[in-house]
Amino acid sequence: MIYEDLMTALTEFDLPQQVTLKKVRERHRQLVRRYHPDIGADADNDKIRRINAAYKILNEYISDYRFDFSRETFLEQYPEERVREQFYDVGLWGEKN
Repeated sequence: MIYEDLMTALTEFDLPQQVTLKKVRERHRQLVRRYHPDIGADADNDKIRRINAAYKILNEYISDYRFDFSRETFLEQYPEERVREQFYDVGLWGEKN
């Protein structure tokens, strides 16, 4: 896979560059319901082939992604937790409880 393939797949799904696996799956179901020749109102064989090819690319890319469960990455994604930890013991006027 090359980067252009990934961007083409995102464009086919009309998705932004940051998206969750859940959103990719939801969008795939929406598009299949719309364009599948057996059930869709806008049945289009070529479109459904492109949708399935795009889904394969997106799913492959997401499946191979390495998740980082380190503390630092967690605190980057949830900055409120860093603040809570930093000030948890601090009283109303900055005094330790």
